Amino acid sequence: MPTTINAGDTAWLITATALVLFMTLPGLALFYAGLVRAKNVLSILIQCFAIACVVSLVWWAVGYSLAFGDGGALQGLIGGLDKAFLGGVGREAAVGSVPESVFCMFQMTFAIITPALVIGGFAERVRFSAVLWFSVLWLLLVYVPIAHWVWGGGWLAARGALDFAGGIVVHTNAGTAAIVCALVIGQRRGFPTVAMPPHSLPFTVCGAGMLWVGWFGFNAGSALAANAGAGMALLTTHLGASAGVLMWMLIEWARYGKPSLLGVVTGMVAGLGTITPASGFVGPGGAVLIGLVAGGVCYFATQYLKRVLQVDDSLDVSPVHGVGGVLGTVLTGVLAAAAFGGVGLAEGRTMGAQVGTQVLGVLATIVWCGAATWLILQLLARTVGLRVSGEQETEGLDLAAHGERGYSQ
Repeated sequence: MPTTINAGDTAWLITATALVLFMTLPGLALFYAGLVRAKNVLSILIQCFAIACVVSLVWWAVGYSLAFGDGGALQGLIGGLDKAFLGGVGREAAVGSVPESVFCMFQMTFAIITPALVIGGFAERVRFSAVLWFSVLWLLLVYVPIAHWVWGGGWLAARGALDFAGGIVVHTNAGTAAIVCALVIGQRRGFPTVAMPPHSLPFTVCGAGMLWVGWFGFNAGSALAANAGAGMALLTTHLGASAGVLMWMLIEWARYGKPSLLGVVTGMVAGLGTITPASGFVGPGGAVLIGLVAGGVCYFATQYLKRVLQVDDSLDVSPVHGVGGVLGTVLTGVLAAAAFGGVGLAEGRTMGAQVGTQVLGVLATIVWCGAATWLILQLLARTVGLRVSGEQETEGLDLAAHGERGYSQ
């Protein structure tokens, strides 16, 4: 084994990889399953499991190569097929101080959770076959190019965009896709006049706890080494989540006279999603500020989307992950500066220029993701079909699509 591979870094990245997969299975699966109605609990669980499997195989075949391979003349836009079917990713291949096999698997877990996040935007009303086809096409046409732009040596990386662990690649991306899906597919039957409360908040809070723990791998693992940067990312991640919870809880307490458990876990996700792009670049004070801003802004974004615009993003992916990803990405350009306790901007780089690059990355992602997601949905609507029938939606996807019940009657 080459001397460039460090045992400590490798051990940490293997651990982080397991933590990020744990975020999807069972973390996100339980979090989402508790938020839907009882008649759709199994549909969410099977969608999360199936997405994990199909994305893994697509990543093995071409996804990793297109995201992190050599794109030649197209390097700014997309990678090449030099690593298709993981060709050349042998036991001795390395990325930095870790085996490339471990790096590939770590990145695979990010590719898994991002389309899994998107399903929250259209939960309880879409055909299972459409979910699978959407996940494959969206991975290849949206996630892979944007991951290459930011992390694979693409044009945003060349411009100095800062996205430590996925504010652009994961959260802005997933939030944009979710709102496009919600708008194109339409509201659930009865929305917004019929109450659709979560059927199991204990499921949701268990999943939320798993997400919080797994997020340490998500953010601190993105240092790709067991070093001080990973340690600071771990700390800022926790502080951002804590501040997000506190702000969301205080707003609910002030408005309604009591805090809710659903609000606490949603504030946690808002804080975590918003600190993600900044986690390796800001200091503890910056992390707390980001979390507080996230809790407030994402709270009001959620209220506005559902109550004013009446967009049925079933599980609040766009106002929490999307808005949080945008906020965190832009604030990174400010709070990464040494004057605010961050690691400092690149030599000769002004704060204004960095913020401009961050905004450019966000806008490019929204435009590309929004357009490509719309086209994918139009294609699927004309082929496999998107929505289940009204009768199947009323019956619930568990029985209609899978012939099973989550609970005995």
